[in-house]
Amino acid sequence: MTPSNETETLVRDSLERLAERAPDGNDVLNALARARQRRRRPRLALVAAAAAVIAVAAGVPLVVNTVTEAPSQVTPAAGRPVLAYTPGWLPDGFTEQYRSGGPGNTAQVRQWQAGASRLELAAHSTADPEWAQTALRISALKDQVVVHGRVAMVTGPTDTIATLTWMPDDHHVLTAKVEGVPDARAAAERVADSVTIEPVQVRGEARFGPLPAGLREEATTVRGSSSDNATTVLDASGPSGKVRVTIGGGSPALGGSGPVRVRGLPGAYVPASGPADALVAVRLSSGRWLTVSGRLPREQLVAVADGIVLDSAPDYAWLGSR
Repeated sequence: MTPSNETETLVRDSLERLAERAPDGNDVLNALARARQRRRRPRLALVAAAAAVIAVAAGVPLVVNTVTEAPSQVTPAAGRPVLAYTPGWLPDGFTEQYRSGGPGNTAQVRQWQAGASRLELAAHSTADPEWAQTALRISALKDQVVVHGRVAMVTGPTDTIATLTWMPDDHHVLTAKVEGVPDARAAAERVADSVTIEPVQVRGEARFGPLPAGLREEATTVRGSSSDNATTVLDASGPSGKVRVTIGGGSPALGGSGPVRVRGLPGAYVPASGPADALVAVRLSSGRWLTVSGRLPREQLVAVADGIVLDSAPDYAWLGSR
């Protein structure tokens, strides 16, 4: 059997499973017949046909474009990613403690916590090879639901851990992960149903300046349970490996360090040892610590630290809020 025929078989099996749930069998049969008549359409079109049948089977109206590409409601700046999606509902007690995003196909991630329980909403690009075939994976899975008129899949090993995956449009894949919550599946479905395009930004207290040749910016992350313990993390990568910049209130481990000038201030250099990366660290005039770690030579780590642009007005107000 050819790959295209395998795909069509998966879609049809999916349709037949969902047809059994339909409140009106005739509507489902008609939709299924229309899907079968279009055998020569591309794979993504087959998935679209599947969404139509699934919507009928679930007894919900099909509104494929309920969530579309995010408008530019927030203008991104260098080192300040915009995260496009926001849930309108969260379980009781959850507060936001993590935002991360970056240029290109970098995932947009937001996390809320309540004690040991965690909820994560992430947006991925279908231009990323890891997520390019999501529509086909959804159509092949038995455990399917409908989110905003589009077919979605639910995965999870236990009643307290579940992930719901759906595509709000042809260019994005969203995942809602719920951990440590009773009936996690129901919670993930409710979160997904409440998601709207409401952009927020990630503005930490620093951004990358000039980077050594070969390095490129990957992500900006802000994390913490409140503005009092906020941390900004910047990630870059290149042929020589990854570099991470951290700005926070806590001092890094500096055992075995030697002196080095960083940003015109007395700093410390710790060479790489075993799995641990090399790092340079300096205490800023604000009392906060700037640390740059990676497998680069000391001079390049210092150059990254010297080029960091500090922001005197970071946005930490959302940390620890609903």
